[in-house]
Amino acid sequence: MDVLAFGVQTDEKPLLERAFAGRHDLRCLGVFLTEDTAPLAADHEAVSTSVNADLGARVLRTLAEGGTRMVAQRSTGFNNIDPDAARDLGLTVARVSSYSPYSVAEFAWTLAMAVNRRVVRAAHRTRDFDFRLDGLLGRDMRGRTVGVVGTGRIGEAFTRIAHGFGMRLLGWDLAENPACRDLGMAYVGKEELLAASDLVSLHVPLTSATRRLLDGAALATMKDDAVLVNSSRGGPVDTDALVAQLRAGRFAGVGLDVYEAEAGLFHLDRSLVGVDDDTLARLMTFPNVLVTSHQAYYTAEAVGEIVAATLRNVTDYAEGRRNENVLVPAG
Repeated sequence: MDVLAFGVQTDEKPLLERAFAGRHDLRCLGVFLTEDTAPLAADHEAVSTSVNADLGARVLRTLAEGGTRMVAQRSTGFNNIDPDAARDLGLTVARVSSYSPYSVAEFAWTLAMAVNRRVVRAAHRTRDFDFRLDGLLGRDMRGRTVGVVGTGRIGEAFTRIAHGFGMRLLGWDLAENPACRDLGMAYVGKEELLAASDLVSLHVPLTSATRRLLDGAALATMKDDAVLVNSSRGGPVDTDALVAQLRAGRFAGVGLDVYEAEAGLFHLDRSLVGVDDDTLARLMTFPNVLVTSHQAYYTAEAVGEIVAATLRNVTDYAEGRRNENVLVPAG
């Protein structure tokens, strides 16, 4: 089957090509799927997309009119997909329902420790042969309280690391995870968790219930010297409200691997043209904020699992099977 993969990263391309070799005819593109690039998929029965692809009604219609019948998204999140439009057009849509939770959990801790211990500022200084310690004072994590918002597979992996640090564990989720309970986690209300935690880490999907989960009121309940980490989706954090809190001098550190309006920015080189997103630009001026480009999942193990699941999704579709990754079956 002819497959066109959009938004393929340089490190990802050889993994995809090796996996698909001899199975399907694969063509990889570095550009993301948008209204402008959707016509490139003409005559390809299947397309594979990245998390920042536009899979709204207009793009899906263009794909369907060009002969596409199957969309295989290389991510767990699917808030960028219009399932009703896909269903009306008779498209099959699949995702990757799971991959290594350690990739994201470990990166969330990387962000937490980097902002806590002022690693980026220290690295910039030493490159200029400035070896002062002024302004680099961090805090021990042992004995402090961590609030884990979302305790699924990734949240559990994050909690296990926190347990290793010797932290007090608080959790918030719609369903409690027995494994986290066994580690000593106490489940509490969101407001109590935010008010009591020295470190808050988000591990929730983006849904109508989690959008702006941390709005201005929620952020205001957090400790002035708390650390906030978000490696899930950008939508659960009200970024404008976060900027307002930072301008007021609050939070010891903020580590963000995701951003509400990251589509069209993250995974692209905008160094020569800049960005016209005033909120993001303002956010990145704060010395206690570290922003990375949605890379928490980006390990050899996780990407390998994503590639394998994508191949299985395409192959199962081609051979008339439906697996657990299918979001929208063909009508």
